[in-house]
Amino acid sequence: MKDDTVYIDHMLECIERIFEYTQQNKDQFYKSTLVQDAVVRNLQVMAESSQRLSPDEKLKYPEIPWREIAGFRNILVHDYLGLDLDVIWSVVEQDIPALREALKFPHL
Repeated sequence: MKDDTVYIDHMLECIERIFEYTQQNKDQFYKSTLVQDAVVRNLQVMAESSQRLSPDEKLKYPEIPWREIAGFRNILVHDYLGLDLDVIWSVVEQDIPALREALKFPHL
């Protein structure tokens, strides 16, 4: 088993990529399938890394909805054709910034 910090760092790396890909605006996100694919892929990878964290590590971040992240990953992977871009954008705009802050500053 890898050290949990590897998975936390990987999640943060995915978040930074998502920020980079979406720095333009919502319209650019909707117009570019390339950006959409990149964002969805990084959301998948980030969620997969979150599932590999130990239970003890997850306890350091009580404000993070770990089950919801895992559930969202399953939607991204198994229901790709049914993805709602409004939901994806909402996650990027509202949830990802909060997740980034929580991961950078855990409540030990």
